[in-house]
Amino acid sequence: MQRMAARVFAALLAADSASMTSAELAEALRISPAAVSSAIAYLSQVRMVHREREPGFRRDRYRLHDELWYETYGERDKMLSRFEIVLREGAQSLGPDTPAGVRAQESADFFAFLQAEFVGVMERWRNRER
Repeated sequence: MQRMAARVFAALLAADSASMTSAELAEALRISPAAVSSAIAYLSQVRMVHREREPGFRRDRYRLHDELWYETYGERDKMLSRFEIVLREGAQSLGPDTPAGVRAQESADFFAFLQAEFVGVMERWRNRER
């Protein structure tokens, strides 16, 4: 994680409400509004933070997801699947008998394994939380 995004994330994690406005983040961390904006853009992209409108005000609050880690990592299986597909295609293009093709195939197999294990881990976590 980028340094500034990590700082913003830590500030939100440490806040009792798990939310802050851009101005609150800038003041608490002594950073510019532009730095807050860049950090929030990254944290939103990786689904760790979402924006919500503060009732009765015209400003946004940035809040951690309620099931932060589950939400954040829940999308990772799709990324692992994309890696696997691209690597399998690469292995075919490089040729299954070439050293590069073998490496690409082993990498694809690794990501397939990770994906299968990750799905199980997420299911076990959900069952534990119930």
